[in-house]
Amino acid sequence: MFATVHPAVVAKAAIGAIPEHYLQVTPAGAQVWVADVHAATPFASMREATRMAMRLPAALRAFSLPAEDTAH
Repeated sequence: MFATVHPAVVAKAAIGAIPEHYLQVTPAGAQVWVADVHAATPFASMREATRMAMRLPAALRAFSLPAEDTAH
């Protein structure tokens, strides 16, 4: 049986008055946090997004989020 692959983004948790932000990886490889989910870098799967989130410092409280949940 094959698992279904869903695109995902990396988000960092909202803290107090600071809203949730999304990871954008620039062509040069720099990591930038943006407020617009549509500007975030889409990862091929939840697994890839989770792997990226786990590589970030724990203080950021980053996590993966299915891209379908962000389409509004």
